Amino acid sequence: MTKKAQASIKPGLSMRHVLCLGWKLVILLSVALCVFAFLRIQLYSQSTAALPRKSRSLTYEFNGNPKVAFLFLVRRNLPLDFLWESFFENVGRAKFSIYIHSEPGFVFDESTTRSTVFFDRQLRNSIKVAWGEASMIQAERILFEEALQDLANQRFILLSDSCVPLYNFSYIYNYLMGSPRSFVDSFLDKKDVRYNPQMSPAISKQKWRKGSQVNILFHGSNALASLSDKLIALNSNQIIIWVTLIRRHAEEVVDDEIVFPIFKKFCKRRPPVDARKGRKNLKLQKQHNCIPDEHYVQTLLSMKDLETELERRTVTYTDINHVYYETEYRTEWCSNNSTSVPCFSFARKFSQGAAMRLLSQGVVGNFDVSTLLEAPP
Repeated sequence: MTKKAQASIKPGLSMRHVLCLGWKLVILLSVALCVFAFLRIQLYSQSTAALPRKSRSLTYEFNGNPKVAFLFLVRRNLPLDFLWESFFENVGRAKFSIYIHSEPGFVFDESTTRSTVFFDRQLRNSIKVAWGEASMIQAERILFEEALQDLANQRFILLSDSCVPLYNFSYIYNYLMGSPRSFVDSFLDKKDVRYNPQMSPAISKQKWRKGSQVNILFHGSNALASLSDKLIALNSNQIIIWVTLIRRHAEEVVDDEIVFPIFKKFCKRRPPVDARKGRKNLKLQKQHNCIPDEHYVQTLLSMKDLETELERRTVTYTDINHVYYETEYRTEWCSNNSTSVPCFSFARKFSQGAAMRLLSQGVVGNFDVSTLLEAPP
């Protein structure tokens, strides 16, 4: 064979060698990507069973006088401040703390509230909140985080500007401290359509939970039976999911770095119909609809395997229809640490007139109604 012929073969052999090597690299890269994807799926799958608990250096057995932290998430001011003033009157500050998340820049002082107990209790890092958006959850997390700075705070109750206490401070304090559990209405809704499959595998549908406000079955002559003529019809969409948490569960909410980002991305309220958008509304109404704050705390605690540490009910009376839940029918009597007690310590959707009626009946404390004749701030 001539040298010229041999020279013509070598380039051919070299090309085949390069092609073979290239295919091997492609196959190797594909295998590596498959292994990476498999490991990632396994990691998220483990998170659906039980999320790892983040250690907190401040967590220890508290031996002092425990406080109840009252966390107010309000639009602007507190129209029922006069009732709360009576509620907190003559109560030692060693038993409670107050935190208010209002619109950014709003200050509680003598020009905005009649009650000195609320002076300067607003958060400095508040955010703009919109119902049905993740900002509601973020505001709640900010409240919990601020309240956790006080090691004496051992119970954390979330309230709105239309909430009222149904008993005096001493009764409610003992009620909340008497149970070692959090009060969180949490259930698996049989007809749920809000779960977004895009949350999987980080949040599985088996761990998805909902918090509800349910109708109450009244029997006999209980003080709560008169609530129906005191409640007013506010916008039922303006809902905060009413929870009362023990300290460890409040820490879980603040420390969460997995569930909240997923909610923020995949649990969003469907935009309302806007006549100005015309046919575009048809496309918008096909979007997945999810209300973040009605699911977040419940789903987080479910994923943390903490549901056995819950009283799966709320202590705040509400009146919302059309909820499908697996828990028992509710009456005005519940069990609290194996003791039969009234289910509710708070109620929502109260007007100023209804709040004055509670005061006149001496439900929450003594109050001079004539002070309300002064012009409100």
